[in-house]
Amino acid sequence: MLHNVAVGIDGSAESLAAAHWAAREALRRGAGLTVVHAWWRRVRPGPDVPAATGEHDRAEQTLREAVDGVRAAHPELSVTGRLICDATVSALLTAAAGTDLLVLGSSGPGGVAGCVTGSVSRRVAGRSPCPVVLVGAGQGTVSEHLLATDGIAPDEIPEIPYRAVLLGLDTGHPCDELIAFAFEAARRRGTELRVLHACRPPSGSVADTASVSRPSGPERPAAAEHAVLAAVRPWREKYPEVPVTESVVEGRATTELVRAAAEAGLAVVGRRTRGGRIGTHLGPVAHAVLHHVRCPVAVVPHS
Repeated sequence: MLHNVAVGIDGSAESLAAAHWAAREALRRGAGLTVVHAWWRRVRPGPDVPAATGEHDRAEQTLREAVDGVRAAHPELSVTGRLICDATVSALLTAAAGTDLLVLGSSGPGGVAGCVTGSVSRRVAGRSPCPVVLVGAGQGTVSEHLLATDGIAPDEIPEIPYRAVLLGLDTGHPCDELIAFAFEAARRRGTELRVLHACRPPSGSVADTASVSRPSGPERPAAAEHAVLAAVRPWREKYPEVPVTESVVEGRATTELVRAAAEAGLAVVGRRTRGGRIGTHLGPVAHAVLHHVRCPVAVVPHS
């Protein structure tokens, strides 16, 4: 049973977009939302802090404004603010340890990173014990749904079907945590789940240096298709209400996932933990997807 969603904010446009995305996700889950802001006591205040304002006061103000904004937009949601005095990455990992889902802002393709966006959010995603969703500044309610026809009022947007959920599947490690996350996300949205596996091209083709499964040799498409169907079949039976489309393509996993994500409302990729302990970095596919995909991306840790 899921109980809580947390979001890290720093006052940037990306983190505030993440806060509102997290609020909508918490409502979809029937969960509460914790808004987390990290601050660090410095010997000399930063240039953006007025002389009469202490670091702690400024941090409290940033958190309060974010919480008030989320509450105003989502009055039916239970929202709690949490101020943590620690380095940003450590504070966010502390928050992740006590929640079911952590949401962070992402600078997106070619963007400039803020305190809890860009490189920091990627470092947290590479070490978090719970799934992490990275959200860009332009990801609002409208972008989660299919294109609306002219004449649709803003309050009617939620009635428009959601975009599909995309799952990048590694047939070499078809872990339950990753597949379950993707099916649950599709179920909550009442939308299609698209499962994509990119296999290594045959000998003589352009080498795939970042394939999902990275086999020792080229995969046969028929064998890859069988592996995908076998991995997904039990979950189809568990979630009969979720329409599923499986695709196996030859080529670079990053290229194919980025292309497929252009039409998705959420992309889901995995991050393997190391030796039963939380890993300290993202794999090449997850890292590339986070850098190039414009829709929110969920990074799910698994063994």
